[in-house]
Amino acid sequence: IGYRVPTETELDAERASWGSQDAAGAIASPLKLPVAGNRRVIDGSIINVGIAGRYWSNTVSSTDARFLVIDSGAIMNTNVRALGFSVRCLKD
Repeated sequence: IGYRVPTETELDAERASWGSQDAAGAIASPLKLPVAGNRRVIDGSIINVGIAGRYWSNTVSSTDARFLVIDSGAIMNTNVRALGFSVRCLKD
């Protein structure tokens, strides 16, 4: 109670405020977003740790949802909601 998953607009505004649009900017941001990797669809194993981070927003469209991708760059993207991406909640 008192926390929620950010909207696409909130995550994108956070991304836009970083000093650099990459993993260094993400970890230096107020949300301290690490490149935590993600789970593989096929077997649930964790991959891309230290290489990429993917953070869900609460913005959905049909079976897809918007998320923030962090690696050598940082952009918003869309994918199916069944993927094992990270969540960074915001305090209400």
